[in-house]
Amino acid sequence: MSRRVQRPERRSRRRIVISIKTKLGTLVVGAVLLTSGLALVAIRTSTEFRYITIFAMIATLLITQFVAQSLTAPLDEMNTVAGSISRGDFSRRVRGADRRDELGDLASTINRMADDLEAVDRNRKELVANVSHELRTPIAALRAVLENVVDGVSEADPETMRTALKQTERLGRLVETLLDLSRLDNGVVTLKTRRFEVWPYLSGVLREANLAASQRGLSSTSGLHNRTDVHLHLDVSPPELTAHADAERLHQVMANLIDNAVKHSPPHGRVTVRARRGAWPDSLALEVEDEGPGIPESLRHTVFERFNRGQVPAQSGKGSDGGTGLGLAIARWAVDLHGGEIGVAESSRGCRIQVTLPGSLPARD
Repeated sequence: MSRRVQRPERRSRRRIVISIKTKLGTLVVGAVLLTSGLALVAIRTSTEFRYITIFAMIATLLITQFVAQSLTAPLDEMNTVAGSISRGDFSRRVRGADRRDELGDLASTINRMADDLEAVDRNRKELVANVSHELRTPIAALRAVLENVVDGVSEADPETMRTALKQTERLGRLVETLLDLSRLDNGVVTLKTRRFEVWPYLSGVLREANLAASQRGLSSTSGLHNRTDVHLHLDVSPPELTAHADAERLHQVMANLIDNAVKHSPPHGRVTVRARRGAWPDSLALEVEDEGPGIPESLRHTVFERFNRGQVPAQSGKGSDGGTGLGLAIARWAVDLHGGEIGVAESSRGCRIQVTLPGSLPARD
């Protein structure tokens, strides 16, 4: 509602904008009128024109200096702020964004640019910190395993090799996540859509999740979650339901949502995956619901942002590290590629995330 209130205010403000051209035109007209008025006074009072001319020049120069100062001072500040931005300091902002002229618009544009660059720089630093943190653990574990084998502390038996393989697979998953992020930024991913039956497809996704959890922990970009106590339930209606989508990208969506739901489920909890026909022909509606603490309403609009590591503690241990904060962002990206929607829905218990796919791709430019 706040946005709807602000829009009329912006329109009314635009109506009373005084442009720089108008100000300069007013300055010229004012100088001419002042000189003409002083000339008339000189004629009527028999005052020498040289005095009138000198007075008119001084008055015109003072007025011009005042107007020029009001125009050049913001430009000097903008130049200073732009120089700070070019040196990597995104903390400074231009004053006068509330001016009702072109300089006010320029100040607002520079401030928005500074906000965007500051956000990009913050995300870059968070990415480096998150990736470094995620890489350090498997590399350290892999190094310890290999050093023990080289030093003769442990034998290169199948169990030791499985430990090394587990860490290598974790590194591989992180690399795949970063590649997906790169494809997201470059916009080079194309969809390979096909029609498939939903029940066997989702059954395979859940089977992989159960298998991974029983063997080496649930496969995810945020680590290994040994949650064999969580029950995964599939509900597809009607059973012959079909979908038209990119199976690989949809697998990314469901795997990340299931991983997130399992991670935040209570001991011996239940995660339900539902599939229904959408509101229009050929569309598909999916839901992933858990019995965890849920997501506060104030945070629901941020959970799909990049590097959002979450603040809700996981139920399977001391707390959740939130992973790299890329899983749900990649899920939203894959849904957006299909022209669909993803969001957190109201739920009496836990968290319920809804995904809607249109079935046929909308026309793209």
